[in-house]
Amino acid sequence: MMIDREAGKKIKQFAKSFPAVAVIGPRQSGKTTLVRNIFPNKPYVLLEDPETRIFAQEDPRGFLAQYPKGAIIDEIQKVPLLFSYLQGVLDNKSKPGAFILTGSQNFLLMEKITQSLAGRIAILRLLPLTLNELSSVNISFDNYEEYLFRGMYPRLYDKKIDPADLYPNYVQTYLERDLRELKNVHNLSTFHIFIKMCAQRIGQVLNLSSLANDCGITHNTAREWISLLETSLIVFLLTPYHKNYNKRLIKMPKLYFFDTGLVSYLAGIKDSRQLNTHPLKGALFESFIISEFLKYQYNRGKESNLYYWRDKTGHEIDCILEESLDLIPIEIKSGRTITTDYFKNLKYWCGLADIDMKKTYIVYGGLKNQKRSMGNVIGFNDCIKVMR
Repeated sequence: MMIDREAGKKIKQFAKSFPAVAVIGPRQSGKTTLVRNIFPNKPYVLLEDPETRIFAQEDPRGFLAQYPKGAIIDEIQKVPLLFSYLQGVLDNKSKPGAFILTGSQNFLLMEKITQSLAGRIAILRLLPLTLNELSSVNISFDNYEEYLFRGMYPRLYDKKIDPADLYPNYVQTYLERDLRELKNVHNLSTFHIFIKMCAQRIGQVLNLSSLANDCGITHNTAREWISLLETSLIVFLLTPYHKNYNKRLIKMPKLYFFDTGLVSYLAGIKDSRQLNTHPLKGALFESFIISEFLKYQYNRGKESNLYYWRDKTGHEIDCILEESLDLIPIEIKSGRTITTDYFKNLKYWCGLADIDMKKTYIVYGGLKNQKRSMGNVIGFNDCIKVMR
């Protein structure tokens, strides 16, 4: 089953303007399938193949000479030396869209792109599937807990793999295959504990000291490992909105994961029914919805324009969308029944920011959309309407 990806349109646009396009993302987010479908006539090279990798390492100039019209080079960070030689090729004669690069180790890939290919390459982050992408192939659940438990990795739906089979292998691959390449991760078992502790803190303000203490590592190591998870597109940090409104604000970011299925596995959740009474349910739902917002941005080649707001007295807005000069406050509630209490913080913040309540949104766990005098109510399955 081929699922059309929303990012495809932007990748095609980039390929008309830049000599190279890089599609980066976590493992199994569908990068290879997508670019091979968009560019079916380009030669495909996988640098995880030992013979191919040795050739590229020992003779990078000869390797690239095999593809005078360009190619798809998968997992290019496996041969860092290629970036310097590719720079010369792109400068000399390459037409737009000649080389399409993919990589799952974003940490190494972005370092090399910044050093060698800046200005010559367009970059698109490809995350797991969106609700709309699944809906396009008639896959949907009225019960949002099913999404939270399963997650959105393409192979779960394309190959019909059980989450209980996918995620243990996914974590093992990420830990043992990718991280061993990085010098600043020496103890994989401790790092595994660290990821699990991060999963337990999903949706919370990041406290590096507490996280470090619980894992038996230093504060600096915790900071490095969070940065590693972030650049590998496993977690993201939602930064606080910067305007003060004469209130003392929380200044630390909140921690989220791009995929809730991975968090469910790390948290020991065995099936979607367990989420009905699980203490992480609300935070998982919040992470799921904000991830949908980020996917919308990334699939269009844009950066994040999302923040949260919280003051020292406990008033909080889960997500603030900054669009040009407009601010759109969004509350995210996992409950399926709307209550007036859901609007309390929106009303408080709109008073501070002098914003009309009609421009506010509540995304909730139900399915019906409503226009109320206090703001707009959006069902979780239509959450992306907030971005449009």
